[in-house]
Amino acid sequence: MTATSGRYKWYVVAMLWWMAFFNYADRQAIYSVFPLLAKEFHLSRVQLGMLGSSFALVYGIAAPLVGNIIDRVRRKTAILTGLQTWSLICMATALSRNFTHLLLFRAAEGLGETAYFPASMSLISDYHGKATRSRAMGTHQTSVYVGIIAGGFLAGLIAKHLGWRAAFVIFGGCGVLLGLALQRFLIEPERGAADIADLAQGAVPHKHVRMPVREFVRVILGRPTVLLLMAAFMCENFTAMVIFTWMPTFLYEKFHLNLPMAALTATLYIQVTSLLGSPLGGWMADSLRRRLPGGRILVQAFGIFCEAPFAVLCALTGNMGWLIAGLMFWGFFKGLYEANIFASVFDVIRPEARGTATGVMNFMGWLVGGGTAPVLVGWLSERFGLSNAIAMAASAYWVAALLLTVAALRFAPRDTERLRLELAAEAALL
Repeated sequence: MTATSGRYKWYVVAMLWWMAFFNYADRQAIYSVFPLLAKEFHLSRVQLGMLGSSFALVYGIAAPLVGNIIDRVRRKTAILTGLQTWSLICMATALSRNFTHLLLFRAAEGLGETAYFPASMSLISDYHGKATRSRAMGTHQTSVYVGIIAGGFLAGLIAKHLGWRAAFVIFGGCGVLLGLALQRFLIEPERGAADIADLAQGAVPHKHVRMPVREFVRVILGRPTVLLLMAAFMCENFTAMVIFTWMPTFLYEKFHLNLPMAALTATLYIQVTSLLGSPLGGWMADSLRRRLPGGRILVQAFGIFCEAPFAVLCALTGNMGWLIAGLMFWGFFKGLYEANIFASVFDVIRPEARGTATGVMNFMGWLVGGGTAPVLVGWLSERFGLSNAIAMAASAYWVAALLLTVAALRFAPRDTERLRLELAAEAALL
């Protein structure tokens, strides 16, 4: 099987799917055992929020630098090294004996995981052109939802029977074994292969020159679509981190569910319907992109606009039936948005800068958005209650929807045409 075969490009998605599964299972596990950690280490709400924020802050701070490195090294090496690193750190979390240890291991795991998405999204974009890119990335995105469900529920279940430390050892050990198994099967593609193929079928991919950081800054400042997409991701990730961090505790306290059931309820309904929404969002975006330059972004705007009322419903209802319905619709529309997070950016960013672009986007989403949400909601919950704090956080969704609508209708036509002309000029030289 060659790297350029029609089937292999989907095998790549499958291999990366399992890596992303453990990426999110590892990071989700800690939230399911918050009540046990609070009891053992006598932690406040703000300290628990700091465990979520420490991961997001380190992940976000490191993302631009790591993304830039990804554009200069073999992405296969970065992906597999990252998998082994964060898996070992996950296992080491079991050694924690106080809050400081937990905080340091949590921050280190953020550093270990920061290389994965810049490298994997760049890799997928070189196997999948504009006809299948959203579907490929939307399919890959489903691993996030399955990983969150598995990480949340299994961590709670393992913790109930074997203690919370066992969950980290098991998840981390599985990730180490996966990295060893996939070493020989993942193949590094030429950068820009899919984009050049879209313009000149059968052509040999152009050897892209590495983009200097100063040139990258000039490019994104000159393409407002990128800036608006990054700002919208910052708002979306702010509320998403509230789900990851506080929903298990919210259900444990408000609905009096036991630890495994609180973790399962917090992840199952919203992530299962995201599993449906993400492939559909990818298909919708690929279809609409053929008609409109900002087609992918319009799908995102619709999805995130519809998320907000259901997030508020989940936060404020006292009825389990309405809660489950709210979680399911919240998850479905969340999938529509998340299928196209990076595919939309890649419509206006050159292939040799996509790792850096993903890193900068993660910087905005995780440092500014995700890094502040857990602590802020923890602080608000001590004053207004956790239900009201989560409802307040949902307002960020409407801001994101407005930013995406402006990007799709005002700036995407110009910015996508600019990239097309650049790549067409290169293809003419082949």
